Amino acid sequence: MSRQKLDGLYLRELDGIIFDVDGTLWDSTEPVSKAWNNALQKNTNLDLRLDAKRLSELFGKTMTEIADLLLPSYPQEERMPILQYCYTYENEYLETHPGTIYDQVPEVFRTLAEKTNLYIVSNCQCGYIETFLKASGLGSYIKDHLCFGETLVSKGQTIRILMEHNGLKRAVYVGDTQGDADACMEAAIPFIFTRYGFGTVPDARWQIDRFSDLLELLD
Repeated sequence: MSRQKLDGLYLRELDGIIFDVDGTLWDSTEPVSKAWNNALQKNTNLDLRLDAKRLSELFGKTMTEIADLLLPSYPQEERMPILQYCYTYENEYLETHPGTIYDQVPEVFRTLAEKTNLYIVSNCQCGYIETFLKASGLGSYIKDHLCFGETLVSKGQTIRILMEHNGLKRAVYVGDTQGDADACMEAAIPFIFTRYGFGTVPDARWQIDRFSDLLELLD
């Protein structure tokens, strides 16, 4: 883990920490793959089955990007309706079959929330963050959240919208993919890479091996 402080941006000086969800706070690839396969089997004639590994490669991308990657032979106007079946089943299935919260996330949230405001920005569909917060029991720690399903713009722009809505001037983003790093560059805020997640960010300046490393990095 990098022990270098964020250019003097210490935890006591932050007005917000913004988190990704998948690969950062929890791993839901197993239950989501089951939900998607169930949705595809019941609602389409597609010969398409997904596993956790394939989903981990898609997580972090926008809903439209996932539709294009999974259904390239379908007309563009037909792709999102098919994916919407999957998203609906996914939200419902996760309520009773939640993902796995990474170690120390609740404890670290409790500590961080005493010192600054916590937020979530994800490229997910509407309802997913709410389902995550309910399943994880972390809803009381999150002041606000925003997703691609609400904004339909890039993650960097979604981060900026959330920051503007909440008057954030000195925030950082914690995520696990190169897309997250690129979004932070677009939003002009520091990026902290979770090495335990789904992606690789070779040039990430600040990295953590465990979620609890955030406390040391931002101390």
